[in-house]
Amino acid sequence: MEGYLSTLGTDALRDVPGLDDYDVVVVGGGPAGIAASTTAAELGHKTLLIERLAYPGGAAVSGMSGTICGLFLTAEEPAMAQPQQIVFGFAERFRAALEERKGVTRPQIYGKSWVVTHDCASYKRAATDLVRGAGVDALYHTQMIDVIVEDDALAGLVLHTKSGFTRVGARRVIDASGDADAVFKMGLHTTKGNNGVIQNPTMMFKMGNVDVQRYLDYWGEDTISPPKVVAILEARDELVRKKVWLFPTVNPGEVLVNATKIVGFDGRALDVTDPVDHTEAEQFAIYQARAFFDFLKEEIPGCEDAYFIDYGAEVGVRQTRSIDGIARLMNADVVETRKHPDAIARSSWPIELHYGAKPRTEWLVDDYYEVPFATLVPKEGRNVIVAGRCLSAEHEALASCRVTAQCFEYGRAAALATDLSLRENLAFQEIDGVEIAARMKAGGGL
Repeated sequence: MEGYLSTLGTDALRDVPGLDDYDVVVVGGGPAGIAASTTAAELGHKTLLIERLAYPGGAAVSGMSGTICGLFLTAEEPAMAQPQQIVFGFAERFRAALEERKGVTRPQIYGKSWVVTHDCASYKRAATDLVRGAGVDALYHTQMIDVIVEDDALAGLVLHTKSGFTRVGARRVIDASGDADAVFKMGLHTTKGNNGVIQNPTMMFKMGNVDVQRYLDYWGEDTISPPKVVAILEARDELVRKKVWLFPTVNPGEVLVNATKIVGFDGRALDVTDPVDHTEAEQFAIYQARAFFDFLKEEIPGCEDAYFIDYGAEVGVRQTRSIDGIARLMNADVVETRKHPDAIARSSWPIELHYGAKPRTEWLVDDYYEVPFATLVPKEGRNVIVAGRCLSAEHEALASCRVTAQCFEYGRAAALATDLSLRENLAFQEIDGVEIAARMKAGGGL
């Protein structure tokens, strides 16, 4: 790896020990990273997955987000309809693996759509089985802290482990960090939200010993809080959010709660790419989650004898950086349900903007839009591609396309493109997205 440049500088890099060289290095082990690393390894490429936590799963596990959103077509009256699945591919492969382990619920009504709620322990096991079964090399408790660049290409990454710094060579990099960390470290252009305003993080928590039938009799079939609950919340000044979500899980008497809106202690919006803001978000979240738990015990039938199980290990992050891609998913693409010849994923998930007292939701009823492959490809950087919520999208479009089922498919699409890039020695910018769309369809994704 002599001659490569790093933002650390060549003198500092010279003393960093090398670990190994890989065909594909995947940064981040959330849904997109699980799909990307598994698919790349199954296609015969020597693949390394880098994950800062102790397991794959990302916010789905560490943030206890707990649901697979985006699998189904919306409907005007879900209570009168049957859920129609429109996303398959790796997303369905993973859902089926959870179902085999009795780790996922049947579809639950979520407004004009449906979600399935998963068990985090089952999720960790399913993800670990897939990654290990494919022969992926994995490094947990490891962070990518710098990049090694030659011309316009990522030649490798500098990592930090419990034993210090190391570096790995990479023929191709899939940035599934969620925050476009590798792209950002390369100095390539990224954006944040609506002129820097991004969606609020959240803190999920679970409670046990709920009389689920009594709670459902009061709450109703829809997991989103009914108007009578919203009215009570609006009278409680100590609760920042006025609309909440409750999801019965696969475990008896257990309910997953998405209720918190995370802001600074002074009420300001927080940017979790700023370590000071990120720390404040974690602290504020602890107090808000407990306040909502107390509210549920006091006000919601069936929750009187509930106990607090646990918080998520970290706040759930909805939005940070987005790349400057060859194509950009526009707000109009979503609301006008546009289709694309290089489509890699369908989505009927609403535009769901999480800031302010009540999240704003714009539903796409009985239709879906498609996400083009080129939204994963930075305009610069010959051998890096992204997967996950850091794809190129306008603010409101991202509020729809960022959810779990679609992220699984972005990971698979990135790996299929990486396979083509390696086999035909193509820069990602040279790849015909229509060919990737065809490969996604052939694998049952669309």
